Amino acid sequence: MPDELKENCGVFGIFGHKDAARFAYLGLYALQHRGQESAGIAIADGSKIECYKGMGLVSEVFNEEKLAKMKGHLAVGHIRYSTTGSSEIKNAQPLVVDYFQGSVAIAHNGNLVNTQSVRRKLEEHGSIFQSTMDSEMIVHLLAKAHGERFEDRLIKALKQVKGAYSLVVMNKDQLVGVRDPHGFRPLCLGVLDGSYVFSSETCALDLIQAEYLREIEPGELVIVDRKGLRSLKPFPRTRPAQCIFEYIYFARPDSLAFGKSVYSIRKNLGRELAKESPVDADIVVPMPDSGNCAALGFFEVSGIPFEMGFIRNHYVGRTFIQPSQPVRDLGVKIKINPVRDVIKGKRVVVIEDSIVRGTTSRTRMKNLREAGAKEVHMRVSCPPHRYPCFYGIDFPTREELIASSHSTEEIRKYLGLDSLGYLSMEGMIKSMPFRKNEFCLSCFDGNYPVPCREKPVLKCF
Repeated sequence: MPDELKENCGVFGIFGHKDAARFAYLGLYALQHRGQESAGIAIADGSKIECYKGMGLVSEVFNEEKLAKMKGHLAVGHIRYSTTGSSEIKNAQPLVVDYFQGSVAIAHNGNLVNTQSVRRKLEEHGSIFQSTMDSEMIVHLLAKAHGERFEDRLIKALKQVKGAYSLVVMNKDQLVGVRDPHGFRPLCLGVLDGSYVFSSETCALDLIQAEYLREIEPGELVIVDRKGLRSLKPFPRTRPAQCIFEYIYFARPDSLAFGKSVYSIRKNLGRELAKESPVDADIVVPMPDSGNCAALGFFEVSGIPFEMGFIRNHYVGRTFIQPSQPVRDLGVKIKINPVRDVIKGKRVVVIEDSIVRGTTSRTRMKNLREAGAKEVHMRVSCPPHRYPCFYGIDFPTREELIASSHSTEEIRKYLGLDSLGYLSMEGMIKSMPFRKNEFCLSCFDGNYPVPCREKPVLKCF
């Protein structure tokens, strides 16, 4: 199995622009790192909603001919990852439905933890589901809710679900952005030529040259229509639980996540790692691309020369993994290959953002040995992952997480390293711009802000 993590998805929305579809396309293009299974855009012109979506990358799903047909001033976009068995068009978003109050489109980033119990109740009262997405449950709850205004019905629906959601929702003439009360997943607000924009990350705002205004706050619901922008805070206040792994791995380094620079924080993690876990080596080598910033921080403190000892092939999508181990190893080298002239005869310290299962890391460390590395050390810019995530990251089960059942020394031997060091929990928090109690740390310590008592089988992945 691959050792790479998957974020569920990215969302984007824009209100009040004649080129809404094209800007949504560009926004999704900037968010492509958050999901590569499917892409979709829903467009509204004040009277109806139409949706275009498909399997694959944004550039594979959309072209100029399709975008030219998408007329309207409101748009909601979505890109998505999936787990095995659920990569199919019926689970692609945005999800668009018609009900007695009109049409609605929804794009969801996150994962709900009470899906089974709520879905069972809905089915007992006649609801028929068309997908395995937990996002569809929100639509059914919305259709059954009472209230004069659209936002009133949406609030009543969301008060019945638990877990992580950053949503962009639209009807034919309104756009809504909302984060769950804990604020697990990011969502920001920008403005472009008087048009309001919602996005999972600020890198999408940068691409379309929109001005970043602020983050949507945990538990906040922002409504945009022809009257302007309104903000509601309809949910009981609770402690924030922002996903710390957005800073460690998922968000693009040129983005602001939860209002703070991802690039700067990753460098902080590397600096702290060098202080906590020094090593006698000739070169510092990042595992591209997510280890680059931490490696720069490690280099600054340690003084060990920084080298790009691995080169990443950016034109490779998912590889078809053959059953034999030698071919699987070649699949790893397709994506990242060591630079022999940089590595040969050197004591190398590799900076990695995380170790999940360890299978891919093991092959890459073997590749370094084959390239002539004299010694191979690894330093990891976060603590060991010991617990699965139920809030929107495709962490495997606890049994598949290597650190859940193996000591650091056992992992070192398995990976074939001369030494291995993880950043401590204290060092990680010290590197962050917020206090410890404002983050979700459940993948490290097993303390879940929202208990997940159900077996998580129906996921928005």
